[in-house]
Amino acid sequence: MIDIPSDTSTTKTVKVLVVEDEYILAINLQESLESLGYTVIDIADTAEDAIEKATAMRPTLILMDIRLRGESDGIQAAEAIWNDLQIPIIYVTGHSDQSTVERATLTFPFGYILKPIRDQELYVAIQTALNRYEREQFLSTVLRGMGDGVIVVDPQLQIKYMNQVAETLTGWQLYEAKNQVLEKIFSLVDEQTKIPVLNPIHTALEQETTAYLSDRTLLITKDKKAIPIADSAAPLRNNYGKITGAVLVFRDDTQRRLSQERNLANERTRQLEIQMAELQRLNQLKEDFLAATSHEMRTPLSNIKMAITMLESILDRRRMIQSGKPPEINAVARYINILRYECERELNLVDDLLNMRFVDADMYPLELTSIRLQDWLPHITESYQDIAQTQQQILKFEVPPDLPNITTDLAILTRILSELFMNACKHTPLGEIITVGVQITTISNQPNSPQIVSDVPTSVVEIIVSNSGVEIPVKEQAQIFEPFYRISQNQNQEKLSIFDYTYQVLQNESTFNSGSGLGLTLVKKLVEYLQGNITVTSSQGWTRFIVQLPLTLSDYVQ
Repeated sequence: MIDIPSDTSTTKTVKVLVVEDEYILAINLQESLESLGYTVIDIADTAEDAIEKATAMRPTLILMDIRLRGESDGIQAAEAIWNDLQIPIIYVTGHSDQSTVERATLTFPFGYILKPIRDQELYVAIQTALNRYEREQFLSTVLRGMGDGVIVVDPQLQIKYMNQVAETLTGWQLYEAKNQVLEKIFSLVDEQTKIPVLNPIHTALEQETTAYLSDRTLLITKDKKAIPIADSAAPLRNNYGKITGAVLVFRDDTQRRLSQERNLANERTRQLEIQMAELQRLNQLKEDFLAATSHEMRTPLSNIKMAITMLESILDRRRMIQSGKPPEINAVARYINILRYECERELNLVDDLLNMRFVDADMYPLELTSIRLQDWLPHITESYQDIAQTQQQILKFEVPPDLPNITTDLAILTRILSELFMNACKHTPLGEIITVGVQITTISNQPNSPQIVSDVPTSVVEIIVSNSGVEIPVKEQAQIFEPFYRISQNQNQEKLSIFDYTYQVLQNESTFNSGSGLGLTLVKKLVEYLQGNITVTSSQGWTRFIVQLPLTLSDYVQ
């Protein structure tokens, strides 16, 4: 049980206002009060005079006669004083008829003393009233000081009390809301649908238990603002267990929701960090596996290549000794040639895997060289003229003589163009054309070059490798630079067998030892490593690979 402190034992601090229209009775009442140790601050004989003096003097207690001279009686005066000043009042009257008592009871008095008055009854009535008043004030202070809003209603859902937090949240003052229907003051809607929501106080009264508001509910304030709230409602009972009303406790839920959203955001960030760390771990495992596997693959392939070379050397010596060239020798030589070709292809695959790993790790070595494209490009394409002639293709070279020099890595640029030339030779049908063109163009930016961030127009060199007679479907153009993705073969072009003569001619060219499925993937990575961009277009019987590179490579890591 809560122990509420009381100062009512010190009667000297109790100031009493006596309201009595009979002067002799008023004087006798004053003498009785003073003999009991109370202080009488004044005597009033009308309702209007009582209200005026109570407002000016603020007594601790008022002894109010019910029958007063004038238009208003003591009950009306008591009601006005309590509503405005919250001063406890004890009725002192000689009337105990039922109608008078019922009227007096409606004003919630703190006592009712019948005349003639005995000193002991007067003392008990005053002390009881003051104790009750202090307890009610203590509870009222607790309610006013709560961080949650509190609204008390009667069984008809008419508001009887609101604390200061409830006034602040709803925008209504107690004097405005008192005796108003709850729904008018406390209107709830669903946060998403904006449809009115049933107040939990209805559920609390119907089920006679505590009810809680559903999540995501908004309170519509007096000025039509929407506030997210959380609340609960519970029925109120008297000493006999009868429901006398209900209490609604609610709070502004904005900060809790913001905190919840921050926690969710922090949790999502933490999960993303965990996923990123796991991805980095997996990537590291992949790189380690790739490096180890590539190394282990190169060793046996190198041994195979060396064995093939030794077999070729032995075969050559036998040819020198023998007078003729038996068919078996020619067949063995051809098969050894095939072995050497396939061995070179596998070595190139391993090299491509290692190079891609170096590029991804930003560890690919760079050595800048100033290149005169009009002199260098014809030299690079010479080795592909024989391949094009063998396949009955036409290789054209279109380079302006006045091109500026380009400063970039010569080895990487050679690898890029060699792969594009070989790709064109492999996929161009017989009798069709392969062209190599170069031009200087201006672009606004390079979106695929993360090393360069600039909106200033920039001059770049554009190298275009085109071939006719073949088109790449639009859905394949988006996949063409993916690892191990192979362009669909032209249906008019017959697939070569490793035992065909043409295949054997091609495999004698070292530049043709690709076909790993990583060529274009590596090309894209190398172009971007040189701060450039590569795109592919295919229409009207032509396919074009367009490489854009800066005239001068800058801000690189060596």
